[in-house]
Amino acid sequence: MDNDQQNRPPQADQPQPPAPAPAEGAGSGALIEPPEEAVVRLEGELADLKDKYLRLAAEYDNFRKRAAKERTELWSRAQADVVQRLVDALDDLARFAHVDPAQTDAKTIHDGVDMVERKVWKQLEALGVTRIDQVGVPFDPNLHEAVTTHPADHPAKDHTVGAVLQAGYQLGGALIRPARVTVLQWQGGDGRGTGDGE
Repeated sequence: MDNDQQNRPPQADQPQPPAPAPAEGAGSGALIEPPEEAVVRLEGELADLKDKYLRLAAEYDNFRKRAAKERTELWSRAQADVVQRLVDALDDLARFAHVDPAQTDAKTIHDGVDMVERKVWKQLEALGVTRIDQVGVPFDPNLHEAVTTHPADHPAKDHTVGAVLQAGYQLGGALIRPARVTVLQWQGGDGRGTGDGE
């Protein structure tokens, strides 16, 4: 009977000795790294990361310098393009500046200057320049600079442009110079304007 008890598996009701706790990392099969090797490995990883950081910083610096150089070159080419578009008109203007007034009548000079103006405007419009010189439109502080006010003869003309003293210009929607204008103000009892420049 003693042999039978020895060959039988232990019963569930009998207390079992506790199993030894697995070493840290033993469940994944990894070995514990000695501290000296860990320091060497981490120093190597740190050196790799520093190298990557320095390379990235150098690449960014090169990119920044290259982009600045390209912007400068692009700006120079754009300026050269504008000048190239205007030199023909400037040549025509120079011809009229050196005309002998004794041999040329006023109408010829006027027609020549008008032709030069049209030639300049053709090139400016091709570049996207528009002129702000409309009369009778509502005053817009984003496009107009009010130089003075003038009484309006009808309430519908309140806060509209009465006269353009100096034209304004836009390039592709960006304001180059506001138009200097006279603003009409209704001074009657029904209008918004008070006639005091506000």
